[in-house]
Amino acid sequence: MLITLHVNLLINTSFYLSGPAVIKVNEGTDVMLPCSLSTKENITSKLFDWKKVAQKDDGQKEVFLYDGGSHYNNGLRGQSEEFKGRVSHFQDELKHGNASIIIRNTKISDNGGYTCDFPRLQPPQTFNIELVVSPILKYRRGENITASKPSVTIRKTEDGVLLQCKVHGTPKPKVEWQDIAGTILTAEELQVSEREGRFYITLTAAVTRAHFYRCVATQKTIKHQISTWIYVKAYSSGPQTHPSEKTKFQEIVRVNRSSFPHVNRK
Repeated sequence: MLITLHVNLLINTSFYLSGPAVIKVNEGTDVMLPCSLSTKENITSKLFDWKKVAQKDDGQKEVFLYDGGSHYNNGLRGQSEEFKGRVSHFQDELKHGNASIIIRNTKISDNGGYTCDFPRLQPPQTFNIELVVSPILKYRRGENITASKPSVTIRKTEDGVLLQCKVHGTPKPKVEWQDIAGTILTAEELQVSEREGRFYITLTAAVTRAHFYRCVATQKTIKHQISTWIYVKAYSSGPQTHPSEKTKFQEIVRVNRSSFPHVNRK
């Protein structure tokens, strides 16, 4: 039997945090940071201020400020750049004392402590929430990732086609050839070398079927993954790709364009 326990953490007689003091979410999801007055006093004309606590390598951030109807989403200035367009409040809930906010499309940089502050209440009220954003495996364009985009080539053989993929980067990437269904192909040859702290990997796999394939490079320690698709044309020694598989591939490319933007047709 599953039992769920909801706890209200009392700050004082007029203020409480509805929910856990530590909130955990996956990167890319939306998260609500709760903050409410236990008196359910109307705060439409009040001021409340959400800040991100200064980190040792970064200063304090302005997340969301509400002041009697004015806020960062209707012209009020001062919001930190990284939160612009991602934070909103619950306008209809203000009359019930609810100052909670939503942060959309959470990022790893959102990790840290947050404060919800009512500086004009007597006495002033502040409480803390810790937000933990867990990284997910994805293509991290522009995030100082050192893995290269897989470079893929094909070579016709007597028995079919030989696929070759070259990748380099640090930390050491795991490299695989996969078909459109995600099945890992058996490698013909794997070459790994290291120069000046960078790993250089070449992976080959033999195929006999006209199909869509991709070379996938994964760096789990930094949650980075990138791939390059390639289409192998039909040869007399192998069966052709069914039209439904071409449609499936086109849908994969459309849906995952930002994650797998590089498609080669050979």
